[in-house]
Amino acid sequence: MAVMKRSFLILFSAVLVLAGFAGVQTASAADSAEKTITILHTNDTHAKVGPKDGGMGFAKLATLVKELEADNPNTLLLDAGDTLHGTPFATVEKGESITQIMNKIGYDGMAAGNHDFNYGYDRLLELREMLEFPILSANVRYKKDETRLLKPYEVKEVDGVKIGIFGLSTPETHFKTNPKNVEGLDFTDPVKEAQEMVQVLKETEQVDVVVALTHLGIDASSTDTSIKVAEGAPGIDIIVDGHSHSTLVNGQEEGENTLIVSAGEHTKNLGVVQLTFDADNNLTDKNARLITQEEAANTAEDSDVKALIENIKKEQDGILSEKIGTTETLLDGVREHVRAGETNLGNLLTDAMIAATDADASITNGGGIRDSIQAGDITKGDVINVLPFGNFLVTKEFTGEQIKAALEHGTSDYPNVKGAFPHVAGMTFEIDLKAEKGNRVTNLTIDGKPAELAKTYTVATNDFMAVGGDDYTMFADGPLVNEYGALDEILIDYIKENSPINAKIEGRVAAALPFNDVSKTAWSRMFIADLYSKDLIKGTSATTFSPKAELTRVQFASMLVRALDLKATAKTPFTDISNFPKEIQDEIAAAFEAGLVKGVSATKFNPKASIKRYEMALMLERAYEYKTEADYKAKEDAPFTDISHLTDEAKEAIAAAYELQFVQGYGNNDFRPTGKASREEAAKVTSVFLNKVNN
Repeated sequence: MAVMKRSFLILFSAVLVLAGFAGVQTASAADSAEKTITILHTNDTHAKVGPKDGGMGFAKLATLVKELEADNPNTLLLDAGDTLHGTPFATVEKGESITQIMNKIGYDGMAAGNHDFNYGYDRLLELREMLEFPILSANVRYKKDETRLLKPYEVKEVDGVKIGIFGLSTPETHFKTNPKNVEGLDFTDPVKEAQEMVQVLKETEQVDVVVALTHLGIDASSTDTSIKVAEGAPGIDIIVDGHSHSTLVNGQEEGENTLIVSAGEHTKNLGVVQLTFDADNNLTDKNARLITQEEAANTAEDSDVKALIENIKKEQDGILSEKIGTTETLLDGVREHVRAGETNLGNLLTDAMIAATDADASITNGGGIRDSIQAGDITKGDVINVLPFGNFLVTKEFTGEQIKAALEHGTSDYPNVKGAFPHVAGMTFEIDLKAEKGNRVTNLTIDGKPAELAKTYTVATNDFMAVGGDDYTMFADGPLVNEYGALDEILIDYIKENSPINAKIEGRVAAALPFNDVSKTAWSRMFIADLYSKDLIKGTSATTFSPKAELTRVQFASMLVRALDLKATAKTPFTDISNFPKEIQDEIAAAFEAGLVKGVSATKFNPKASIKRYEMALMLERAYEYKTEADYKAKEDAPFTDISHLTDEAKEAIAAAYELQFVQGYGNNDFRPTGKASREEAAKVTSVFLNKVNN
């Protein structure tokens, strides 16, 4: 029995072993029967590296890549271009910072986008050497001998499957980067080059699947598109596309059997393509999807990539401190100034835009100017603080009528602040505040001549405005002439070439006035024009305003009464205004009744005395409280050291008027409270006050 039992056990074990081998063979057969390869893809990231840039950011994208590679080790990561340029993070190092991030994440290849040439093609070749994967393009050739600038294709073998990947770059690069960046290069026909690549990859390289990594786009406004390549070059299985920033959720079938995929822009999505192969490495299925930033909301950022980005930013501090020039005066980028009038910094920037493009005129929005530059040395960091958005320079064609419409839009709230306020070069114009909105721009000149509404002009602007940003809708349809580098780079180069800088206000934008003693460059012109348009002030004659003349107590009180449209219901107690016209007497009575003014005694107003600055602050505070029907208490004392001898009421009024931005000091913490206010000072404080309470 024991022998029989042992024999049975041996036999049973043998059966199990055989069964086990049979199981292994069955699984192996199943594995060889079907293979899945994943292609992950990005495009048009434009150096938007972090979540604050509008997408998920590279650190979170790196986590997704790792997770997907863990699910399927047979994974490739590709990029369709416009990657190495776009934000100061990239431009201060001319793209090197982006190469470090892409290497860390583990990209396998990228196409050359038009903006990847923004540093010049010599720099692109330098960046190519820094990358641990190839930059591909089959259709960028040297004009002199027709040899290729970049590697045309790459063959990757993944789990026994040979994948041929070739690149294409948009011929629009000739005008969608500064033409100097691609001098000596030719961007040849993408369809013809694609046909050659398909033949080489299939016949010479014997690949199992062909992937085109293209920066062409699918926009109908482009002549050369990925759709055209799919239709004209049969045999391409997948096109990973960029340039048009298209978001293709499940891809788009074109041509005989080509799937075009694109992941939008700015790391808002990660593209995923699943390729299925049979036992003979024949492609049997392909499916595309996107992982959106919303789906990845709870995905953690990869610690290594996040640390790399933070370290690069720290290292860039040294680069940003590099001196690029000097300025003899403060370059004014104060928010309230650049959004409501011409400033010397706005003029400097628009001058730089014309110098870089040789356009007829240039225009940029005040909302894009985010800081001032102090007098003295100018650093790269100073410029990037002024222009932090990574906008780039473009030229488009507009008619004089379109330009006028743009100026009407940008100045529609003038003199109130508006982000769309236009800073210009190569043109000048006036704003008639007495005219209806939409018809206020007058005396428009371009290149020193009266603008012709039917004539076409080349205008330099930023890419944000060029597509209708800040509601410049009239710019969206203008034909594109050229694209250039980032605005911060343009301004840095201009400062280097023109240092020391002595930018000034030149009267490029001015309110229309009949007074020839208020120059177009006068700081007070816009405020005088504002009140003049509202019939709240008059000139000292038909053609003079006398801006420096002292203002009397009765004149300032009358201005406030007219501004608030006050009416008197009783006579004034003041006997020393009896010789004034009844209109003036009624205005002083209204001011007294509303609590805006007090007399120097019970019966004396002292109307002809020049108004002192502290008296003006008192009247402004009372007027504000009257209009808002509430007492106003400043949160802090005024910073002025020369007001300590005043009454508490006067000091509180100055603090309130200063906090409300009705008044300013003279520097060195001086207010000059007993100084006599001029007519132009009174116009400013009244205009600011009136716009404040009305808005």
